[in-house]
Amino acid sequence: MDEAQVSRSDILFSTPDNPVPDNCTAGYFEGFRGTRLRYALFRSAISPAKGTVVLLQGRNEFIEKYFETIRDLNAMGLWVATFDLRGQGGSERLLKDARKGYVRRFMDYQHDLEIFLQTIVLPDARLPFFLIAHSTGALIALASAPRLNNRIDRMALAAPFVGLGGQALPEKWLRPLTSTLSRVGLGSVSMGKDQGHRPFANNPLTSDEVRFNRNAAIVAARPDLTIGAPTARWLHESLMAGSMVNEQSHLTRITIPTLILAPMLDGIVPYIYQERLSRNFRAGQLITITGARHEIFQERDIYRAQALAAIQAFMPGTEPLVDLSETAA
Repeated sequence: MDEAQVSRSDILFSTPDNPVPDNCTAGYFEGFRGTRLRYALFRSAISPAKGTVVLLQGRNEFIEKYFETIRDLNAMGLWVATFDLRGQGGSERLLKDARKGYVRRFMDYQHDLEIFLQTIVLPDARLPFFLIAHSTGALIALASAPRLNNRIDRMALAAPFVGLGGQALPEKWLRPLTSTLSRVGLGSVSMGKDQGHRPFANNPLTSDEVRFNRNAAIVAARPDLTIGAPTARWLHESLMAGSMVNEQSHLTRITIPTLILAPMLDGIVPYIYQERLSRNFRAGQLITITGARHEIFQERDIYRAQALAAIQAFMPGTEPLVDLSETAA
């Protein structure tokens, strides 16, 4: 760790309906090429601990958004170690315009994950290590997985970002456009409108209005935690990474047992892309969550409980708190 740990209240943001979980350490570490990244480690009150989950967020997410899920994992006897991806949340921005979602190379995310494992998780957390990731975080996990076979015991990937849907321009047009813009030095151009104040009605993320409004309240109080539309460079790098992880040659190198938690009504990553991934992924098992939208961990209880129950049954040494037969809709 490159900076001393300070009081969690100076680093993590709390609201009345979204307090910081207990027994937490927060700080910053130096990621790839010196980028300053915010992290937190949440310890379970259950002793001995049953392991540590490395939690990887999606694009335009931040630690505070996962406080509820972190509490659920702590209640399973699992510690949680997480950090804000470069360029978002409480981590260092990569462009002068802090609202632009940018990454230089997708590999930079992978390097950050390896540094996090080496400098924060290995010395400070409890074995065995598991990984839970959402959307872009799940793509990072898939891209990194061949190098993590001896460090991560199991993974659960929610709505992995292995293809893009629901956009004004179809993916087959976005790919050459973002590639060209990146090559000619226009990779920082925003590809779309800033939807920082998206209304609940018809949103593609969650059908749970209470959780949607809770997250919106965090953003309203701390807009600096969010970013706007992705840039051409971010889209180019992410779509290229999505193609790479779908290749059979890559998937056969992943030996970590993996759950793919696939929401059927995903308007960001169409279900068919997640199903296609699972067909070629020997270490992967597809768990379909009928009725859920993209953000499974922010969804209504009837959908969210299915994901948590599947994770709890999958992570070794835990006993399911929820009967899957009772939550299936």
